[in-house]
This record gives sequence, C-alpha cells and structure tokens, in this order.
Amino acid sequence: MNVSENRRRIILHIDMNAFYCSVHSAEQPDLYKGKPTAVAGSMELRKGIIVTSSYEARALGIRTGATVRQALSICPELIIIPPDFDLYRKYSRGFLRIAGSYTPQLEAVSIDECFLDITGSSQFGTPIEIAEIIARRVREELSLPCSIGIAPNKLLAKMASDLRKPNAITILRRREVPKLLWHKPCQTLYGIGSRTADKLLRLNIRTIGELAAADERMLTERFGIYGAWMKQAANGLDDSPVEPLQEAPKSIGHTTTLPADLTGREQYRRVLLNLADQTARRLRHQRMVCSTISITIRDPDMRTITRASGVYTPTDMMEEIYQVACRLMDTHWKEGEPVRLLGITLQNLASKEDTPLQLDLFSFEEKPRKDRLVSAMDSLRDKYGENAILTAGMLGDDPSALIRNKKLRGTSLQKDFLREKPINDENDY
Repeated sequence: MNVSENRRRIILHIDMNAFYCSVHSAEQPDLYKGKPTAVAGSMELRKGIIVTSSYEARALGIRTGATVRQALSICPELIIIPPDFDLYRKYSRGFLRIAGSYTPQLEAVSIDECFLDITGSSQFGTPIEIAEIIARRVREELSLPCSIGIAPNKLLAKMASDLRKPNAITILRRREVPKLLWHKPCQTLYGIGSRTADKLLRLNIRTIGELAAADERMLTERFGIYGAWMKQAANGLDDSPVEPLQEAPKSIGHTTTLPADLTGREQYRRVLLNLADQTARRLRHQRMVCSTISITIRDPDMRTITRASGVYTPTDMMEEIYQVACRLMDTHWKEGEPVRLLGITLQNLASKEDTPLQLDLFSFEEKPRKDRLVSAMDSLRDKYGENAILTAGMLGDDPSALIRNKKLRGTSLQKDFLREKPINDENDY
C-alpha cells in the first residue's frame, strides 16, 4: 500500500478506559461506581502490584506498578479488587460486537482495544458520527467509558485516542503531527519502548520532532529497518493494514511473571510444566500442532532472552513441549541465576487434521490410545475445571498452579476467547 492510498483511509482506535476497574464498576455499581478502586492480586500480574486503577484513584496519585502497600498509604480508602478475567472477556466480547457492527475490518489488539477501518462504512455516517454512535452504545449497553481516535492510519489513530481520556473522541490529521506530537518524548510514540528511547537519548534525540528530523541513514545503521520505521512514524506515516483476527492463530504462547525470583532448577521446571500444560491445551482446542517451541526468560533486571527449538514430529502433547522447554532452559540459563518471568510459545502451527505425522516404529500402536486418553482428559477439564485431572508434577499449592486458574489468570494480549465464540454473538448480553 503506498502513501497516497494510506491517506485515503479512515481508521478508528477504540481504547476502553481503565478497563478492568470500569468492568467491575459496570457489574457492581453500588460497590464501585465513582469510588477509588484498583485491580491487584493476580500471580501473573505480580501479586501485590497494582495492575490498573480507576480514574478516581489516579486523581489521588495511584499508579500502575505501585505495590498495594504503597497505594493504600496514599489512599487508605482505596478498594482493592481481585482480577476476574472471565468477566473481562465477557465485556470484551461485548464491546467488540458493537464495534464490529460498523465494519468487518476489525483488529482486536488486546482485550480492551481495537482498530477499525471504516473507509467503506459511510452508510453509517461521517467518521465522527460513527465514533459517537459506538461510544454511545458502549456507554449505554455496557456502562463502560471509552476513548476513540480518528486518523488516516493506525499509528495516528492510536496516538489520537491517547491524547484525551476518558470518554473522548479525538481527530488527528497528519498535518497536525508537528504541532500536537513533535514536542513529546520519543517514548510516547506508539511502537517505541523505554529501551529504544534510552538509545535514542544517547544519540541526543529526545523528542518525536527530533526523531522526525534525524538522519535516516544513521538511524538505519543503528537500528536496522526499525530505524527507518521510527523516522516515518515520527512524521505521521504508517501504511500497516487493519488485520481482522484470523481463524487460525500464528502462534500460541503464555508468559507468567513470578511473585518471587526463582533460582532452583526444580522450581522453574514446575512453572514450565504448568506453562506447557496450558499452551498444549490451547493448541488442542484450536485442533493444531506445532513444529517449533520457544521459551522466554527474564531476570529481575528485566533482561530478556528468547530461545527456540524445532521438533522432529509436529506435536500437541504437553510432555513433549515440556521436555523441549526444559532442555532449552538447561542449555541457556545457569542454575542459581534468578528468574522473574518465564514463558512458552508454540510456533509454526498447522492443522492437526492436515498434518501427516511420522510415527515411531516402536510406539505407533500406543499413539492413538494416548490421543484418546488426552482427549478424554481435556473433556473432563473443560467440564469440571483445570484442576479436575492433573499430573503428579502439577499437584500442590505452588504459585505456578495459578496459571491454570482461568478466572484469575490472563493477559490483555490473549485473544483465544475471541475464537471460541463469534464477536457478534448476541447472547453475551
């Protein structure tokens, strides 16, 4: 897509404001509406850490990342709410159903935000009329606030929705970028993280405007193709398309931030076992197999490494995923060094039905029986919960067991639930 085509597009970015807290307020207004609230307590989102807070709490100085103790010292009346991802997924389907009523070109970025390409949706009104209709329906049907950005591309639509919160609709044209964005720090540009911003700072590039004026050759030498993208983005250029959720995922992964640093091999192997179990479960639900298994490791200083290995035969079995993950961990991480986050991602996915599996000469008779057993166990866990049937290694009250708790666990980036049920399903509400 060239730049001239990009300018003709009309993109909306919908951002649900303080989503988790807003959902609890919508669900139980007598308890939470208009009060300072914060969601905290999930093991995956760091036990004792504020995940998000209501705007009433933010006005008092409560910020994401603060400990519960710090937050309560600032605001003793702060109401701490445990996370409920089943509830968040329900409301997410609700707002995506509303947004999807105005275009099939909907890209769910996370549980609480999406892009819409409404270039061909003029039958519903002007861009701002469509945004107003969506915001009104979300407010009236779900009792949730949202901010909507309107722009000629995804980058500027995202930046526009961030300019005013909550309950705001903002238009950002490319010609307004110098006035509205160039004075801001580089890290506020969508797609630039803190580490990249620090590297830019060492090059004396502090603001988006300085990045827009920087020498592209120098940026490319320092950052590769990402450097050229940053300069374009700083000038308000972005030709990335809105990509509707594909029927089949390209990868399936899960990471968990641990409540305390782990140093022992048996400690982190227990976490890897639960991660392998849950990623394999999600893989089988999609009726797929994987050919590549990767692990992500992060230490307390936020240094992160990712390592991957292919498998000889595509698999959907927890035991095989776990064995590869352990081998990667033992090879690339020295026992005794602290681990704060672990993750397993399954890649190079293919339909199980369409994938020819090469059976081992000595175990080919056992494979169908094992598949039937795993299928029966999946059915029981689907019906009675993740803890209905466990392997011996997964028994106990180890903190990593919370990975299996679908009510408490989850991240804003997981989108499996959108494939489990159509987003235009009217039975949610």
